[in-house]
Amino acid sequence: MTKVARSKKTQPQASAAPQKTGAARKAVTKKDAVMALATAPVAAPVLLTPETLPKPVMAGRDFLSNLDMTATELRAVMDTAHSMKRGEWRAVKPLAGLSIALVFEKASLRTRTTFDVGMYQLGGHAITLSNTEIGLGTRERVSDVARNLERWVDAVMGRVYLQQTLQELAQHASIPVINGLSDMLHPAQLLADYQTIEEEFGTDLTGRRVVYIGDGNNLANSHIHMGILTGTDVTVVTPVGYEPNAGVLMDAVRAGVNITLTNDLAAVQGADVLYTDVWISMGQEAEADLRRRAFQGYQVTPEMLDSIAPDGIFLHCLPAHYGEETAPEATEHPKSRVFDQAENRLHAQKALMYHLMGDLKPRW
Repeated sequence: MTKVARSKKTQPQASAAPQKTGAARKAVTKKDAVMALATAPVAAPVLLTPETLPKPVMAGRDFLSNLDMTATELRAVMDTAHSMKRGEWRAVKPLAGLSIALVFEKASLRTRTTFDVGMYQLGGHAITLSNTEIGLGTRERVSDVARNLERWVDAVMGRVYLQQTLQELAQHASIPVINGLSDMLHPAQLLADYQTIEEEFGTDLTGRRVVYIGDGNNLANSHIHMGILTGTDVTVVTPVGYEPNAGVLMDAVRAGVNITLTNDLAAVQGADVLYTDVWISMGQEAEADLRRRAFQGYQVTPEMLDSIAPDGIFLHCLPAHYGEETAPEATEHPKSRVFDQAENRLHAQKALMYHLMGDLKPRW
């Protein structure tokens, strides 16, 4: 894939002219960017047709972990995500007549919007179900919810508290179940993350240093799994006692992949990708004060970003708790790709849904 070129700031020339204020510089930069976009020649995307669509590589399967796909299947999903972002799928509706249920135990902006809009763009329909409506495991058994949904829809996406809930849904539903987030893993997020990384560094990421700093949570676990699949050099920097899941670390051991665990903040230096997430996830509010004390010094700042590789990038899955895991200036830093990353949730999840559901036919 062609690397996305980004203009670099030129060094100011010596001049007696007064310096522009920050607001004026921003206005000029924005105007220049708009003019450049307006005048630059844009090649029209080569539109796919129903006959030229790629073959779905994970048809009918569940996606509860990034390790539910092979490296070859990941490559196919990533290629599709890039193709979708280029606009090559505008003329096709491969999921027309299909439906997906979006089940939420946790609040959501990006997951809900991108799965819903993505399904619409592919020609299908999404229905959103909150936990107050269905009561997973309380109002109804998880297994009963699964057996009902499989009669009405063609796939289920769950954003839930427990990985076990997703496993139970998958066990009892004959349709694909997608992990939209759990306490253990966040695999759909990592597809968008790696699409963003590939936009900067190309598709061969072998040996690229991905450094995750903060809580060894579901994001850290999924980064380890992606290191197994892609050959990136993954380092996880956490305070003592907040390391990633031991079972996930064993996945790396079994795959023969080295993962670096450290408490030393110097590990961020020279990183190609610096990644962080919130210190206090949903459901951990009772631990907030303890966690804030434990994570002091682990905040991503502009100064920390200056220490990563010159062409390195900063990622955060959002929402950001400014003043905790990141300073607001970090997400606005020239090395930040946080909002490109958020956009790519749409493209990566569309690609995932296509490869899971693209062989299905409407049942009505």
